[in-house]
Amino acid sequence: MTSPARLSDELRSATSPDLRRRRWLVGLSLLGSTIGQIVALYQVGIVKHLPDPPGGLFDSNRVNASTYAYKRLQMPDAILMIGTYAATAALAAAGGRDRAERTPLLPVALAAKTLFDVATNLKLAREEWQENGALCAYCQTASALSLASAALAMPEGARGLRALLRGRRG
Repeated sequence: MTSPARLSDELRSATSPDLRRRRWLVGLSLLGSTIGQIVALYQVGIVKHLPDPPGGLFDSNRVNASTYAYKRLQMPDAILMIGTYAATAALAAAGGRDRAERTPLLPVALAAKTLFDVATNLKLAREEWQENGALCAYCQTASALSLASAALAMPEGARGLRALLRGRRG
C-alpha cells in the first residue's frame, strides 16, 4: 500500500503515461458530474430552461422533464449521473503510480466501469430517443466523455488484468 505522503506526491507530481491518462479520466469524470449537476438543477426546478444547440435533434427540456427521466429509483436521473461520474473519478484517482502491478484490481475495475458506462449510455440514448423523439444535448455530451474515458482506461486496465492473471498462475 502506498503511504499517504507518497500518494500525494505521485498523484500531483509524478509523470507516466498512466498518470496522464488517469488525470484526464478524473477531469472528464468531473466534467460529466458537472453536466449532471446542470441537468439536476433543471429536474428539481431550480433552473427553468436548458438551452440546446440549434437544430431539431435536441430538446433537453422535454427529455429531462419526461417520465423517462424520473422512472429510476424515484428520483431525477441526473442525480444518478452525478453519482456514477463521481465513482469513476474515485476509481481513477485511487492508488499510486504503479497500481497496475501493486493493486491491479483498481485499474481493472476502472476499465470495467468505463465500459459499463458506455454500454449504459448507448442503451439510455436509445430509450431517450424512443420515448421522446429527441435527445438531451447534455446527456449525449456526457456519453461522449464516457467513451473517451473508456479509451483512456484500457491500457492500464489491460496491464492490471495481466498482473491479476500472472498472480493466479504463479
